[in-house]
Amino acid sequence: MFRFRSAGERELEGILAELRANLENNYKSTAQAARVKLGERCEALWNEGKIKEKVYKKYRDLFEEYSLMLRDYHH
Repeated sequence: MFRFRSAGERELEGILAELRANLENNYKSTAQAARVKLGERCEALWNEGKIKEKVYKKYRDLFEEYSLMLRDYHH
């Protein structure tokens, strides 16, 4: 079933894809930067009313998950 994605959700999906690609290629510092960007954009889009609560929670949970995964990595 096709589901319409807002521009905000597509933006977050792009950042998430960047984060995952960097992790797969073992670019942890770049992945860390993408993780921060994901969190910041998620909050900004939510505060601007450009994403729905369900989308916000999904990406906020993913942000927290990747934060735990990368917590011991320090540049």
